[in-house]
Amino acid sequence: VRTALAGQKGFDVFNDYRNVAVLSAYEPLNINNVSWAILAEIDGLLADAGSDKSNLISATIWLASMDDFSEMNTVWDAWVVEGETPARACVEARLAAPDFTVEIAVIAAID
Repeated sequence: VRTALAGQKGFDVFNDYRNVAVLSAYEPLNINNVSWAILAEIDGLLADAGSDKSNLISATIWLASMDDFSEMNTVWDAWVVEGETPARACVEARLAAPDFTVEIAVIAAID
């Protein structure tokens, strides 16, 4: 992961070592659109890191409300590579800003 990724609006790169990228993305707004937007950005960040969603090791999803779980989960299921879904945790949490609805962090192997 290039250092240039760190500090982009809404994205943080937490670690870049031993061929593992740890990425986090967050957005405010509608849970369906936001989930798709975050996952699209994660696709781009993974590509920049030399990886893709087929190399996901784990994912953590924080929701402002578990009432949004079903809708977010539908998006997640459509996005992940069938048969290669990573270990995942999804929890309700108070997010960094009141208008944030979801935050997603993934860990992926780098090719």
